[in-house]
Amino acid sequence: MDTQELQAWLRLTLSPGVGNDGARKLLAAFGSAQAVFGQSAAALTQLGSGKLAKAILAEPPGLVALLQATQEWLQAGDDRQVATLGDTAYPAALLDIEDPPLMLYMLGVRARPSQAAAGEAARNIAIVGSRNPTPQGEANARQFARAFGSAGLCVVSGLALGIDGAAHDGALLGGGDTIAVVGTGLDRVYPKKHLALAHRIAQQGMIVSEFPVGTPPLAANFPRRNRIISGLSRGTLVVEAALQSGSLITARLAAEQGKEVFAIPGSIHSPQSRGCHALIKQGAKLVEVAQDVLEELNFPTGPQAADNDAAAAGPDAGDPLIAALGFDPVSLDALQARTGLDTARLQGRLLELELCGQVVRLPGGLFQRLAAG
Repeated sequence: MDTQELQAWLRLTLSPGVGNDGARKLLAAFGSAQAVFGQSAAALTQLGSGKLAKAILAEPPGLVALLQATQEWLQAGDDRQVATLGDTAYPAALLDIEDPPLMLYMLGVRARPSQAAAGEAARNIAIVGSRNPTPQGEANARQFARAFGSAGLCVVSGLALGIDGAAHDGALLGGGDTIAVVGTGLDRVYPKKHLALAHRIAQQGMIVSEFPVGTPPLAANFPRRNRIISGLSRGTLVVEAALQSGSLITARLAAEQGKEVFAIPGSIHSPQSRGCHALIKQGAKLVEVAQDVLEELNFPTGPQAADNDAAAAGPDAGDPLIAALGFDPVSLDALQARTGLDTARLQGRLLELELCGQVVRLPGGLFQRLAAG
């Protein structure tokens, strides 16, 4: 888009008191962002209050600086663009959600003009969950995402710590692509720990945001982006979530959008499983392997996805110590009681399993078997 059009859209998003709903009404009435600002106060008042008309006609502070920053960001590479409502590059799937963003900033190979279907939901699956997952939960997210990537799906998540990061990483490891929906401007990465991951995503997929360049990581922005995560996807898989997790917001939005919701069950003793169990009670589909999701959404499954599901079955349960570990966290004393092994031998075997990635040591002197690496 040209400078005048970009300025009009930015001005529309910055005008105080307008909001997405008010902006959409103005666009429907006058046809374009530029046309909105060419109207008289009387014409604008007919669609709202005089106060609103005055706010629209007054240039918002910071507009010139934002326009310059946005243009500089766009000119920094051919892997970035801004899509507005009605653009061909705007994901059609988002037009069906209750509150579609006015503007989307997109960065990555799928944001290039040649990638016309970059945001389509036909082969997108969302994976969300706790920022503080258990080791098993993080392994599950990576394994499921890898299976989805191998099956040709695009994994959508939020680039947060924990499950989100594991999901993006798994999709890339599976040879698929991934979309990260973030709560900041695309001129920064949050959390900083995911800077390298963000670069990998941009090289193989796309990072998107509805927030202007320069937007810092404000707490209120992250729940807002959840409707975009679910809106871009055919279904949403919740891997681990506490009862107050933001992931449950994404699951609720997905259900309201008419999308499928899936949840992986966990230990009844783990707080990080209670959100998933609550979703299952409310009708979410319980899944144990990636094949469950692929079949429910009628995605074809290749041999690689089946291999990943087989790998998710985990280490050889014929090992007496593996069997004694079960899948819940367990103490050394409890393992001694179950196996009859002396302390030295038991600790040696646990160390071997840790080094093989089959067991993880938890705080409090507990051990937990990992079903997948």
